[in-house]
Amino acid sequence: MKDNFDFSVVDEILKELGCQESATIAILQAIQEHYRYLPREIFPYLSEKLGSSEAKIFGVATFYENFSLEPKGKYVIKVCDGTACHVRKSIPVLTAMRNHLGLSETKKTTDDLMFTLETVSCLGACGLAPVLTVNDEVHPTMSPESAVALINELKKQ
Repeated sequence: MKDNFDFSVVDEILKELGCQESATIAILQAIQEHYRYLPREIFPYLSEKLGSSEAKIFGVATFYENFSLEPKGKYVIKVCDGTACHVRKSIPVLTAMRNHLGLSETKKTTDDLMFTLETVSCLGACGLAPVLTVNDEVHPTMSPESAVALINELKKQ
């Protein structure tokens, strides 16, 4: 498996951030920023380079919710389901998007890796409820119809 993976990106990140165990989180963040997830192949490689156990590095990756071990889409859509958004009908927005993209609670990413649809507890934009983000860009006062229209616009890009 190691032979099939190109570690040049990881090597560049390690060159930039250093090979200290204390840089583990920053290294994982940079790797995820490039690949949009943390490929399994990186864990034994980082263990060797950082002089840290594979289990410890994997533990960091699984402890923090922002890290993903599964590939994510080009567009990561986060639908808020905090109290304000929930009361203002964020679930119908989520349902419309799931139906339109053929996704579910367990299948969060489209097969073509264009879209990942997630729910979050709060986006901190309660006055704009119901709100969602696309790659961290806020889209306020969404409806099921406007959410589907947004997906269709993103597909054209």
